[in-house]
Amino acid sequence: MSDTEDISPRVSGLVKWFDPVKGFGFVVSDAGGPDILLHVNVLRNFGQSSVADGARVELEVQKTDRGVQATHVIALQPPETGESVGLSDIAALDPATVAAAPLEPARVKWFDKGKGFGFANVFGRRDDIFLHMEVLRRSGLSDLAPGEALALRVIQGKRGHMAAEVFAWEAALDTSDA
Repeated sequence: MSDTEDISPRVSGLVKWFDPVKGFGFVVSDAGGPDILLHVNVLRNFGQSSVADGARVELEVQKTDRGVQATHVIALQPPETGESVGLSDIAALDPATVAAAPLEPARVKWFDKGKGFGFANVFGRRDDIFLHMEVLRRSGLSDLAPGEALALRVIQGKRGHMAAEVFAWEAALDTSDA
């Protein structure tokens, strides 16, 4: 156990990869050491069912016979977006304008990661809200499940309403309390 003796119970790092189909992924600690197992149940307790590769995360961890694993997610931040391709509808928007849009409660209608998009329904609205994979990545998510509760910042895009920012429902509740 020489690798894991130096791991503190609270760790900051980056998501190396996370596969929502497999139900787990790994985090690389800023302090080095072994990869940290991040199970989907730990992520769900934080209010998300997925996390984008490269997202910054703060965790509580424990050492086990099988290695180090996350027991609690304290904070998540979306990955830094240097190399990603922006959407023309949101690329030119002022971040302050997006942040000023109200958070609206929604549920995922469907999302296909392979196609890179899906739709959600905002409570009280008839029209579907377009969800693009790039917006999910910018928001720190990697996939969505039908029926998943979200909070969206919605803008009028060239082809209709679209999400400009996506939050897991529990994370949005924490944001609104601040």
